[in-house]
Amino acid sequence: MTRVGFYVVQSNDYGQRLHVAARLADKAFAQGHRIYINAPDENQARELDQLLWSFRPSSFLPHGLEGQEHSESIAIGWGQEPSSHNDLLINLDLEIPKFFSRFHRVAEVVTQDPNSLAALRKSWSFYKERGYQLEKHDLKV
Repeated sequence: MTRVGFYVVQSNDYGQRLHVAARLADKAFAQGHRIYINAPDENQARELDQLLWSFRPSSFLPHGLEGQEHSESIAIGWGQEPSSHNDLLINLDLEIPKFFSRFHRVAEVVTQDPNSLAALRKSWSFYKERGYQLEKHDLKV
């Protein structure tokens, strides 16, 4: 069954969601995971694509937009069904994607802005009511 982790950032800066996603992707990639990052829209997906190129100057995170070159290890989409990923889903959308259950792990990123808090509390309830194993991780910015 899918394991779901909520990564809680003590910041109300919505932009921190991208940086947390990059940190999670960097760590997961180093551990050999294949990652699908689900952004809420194409603009944020492209912003994240740019961030991953410069995120850590001393390392390289091979990535691409869903279906494009270099998306085998880390793919970035915005709601479309992932073509081949089923290992780790990093969800940046405030809605739970319909395809979440095909993944072994889901990472939900929570910031302290009112929209994120309300949506992710709803997501926590959704997962809990359905019996998913939940984890909470408090992160420092």
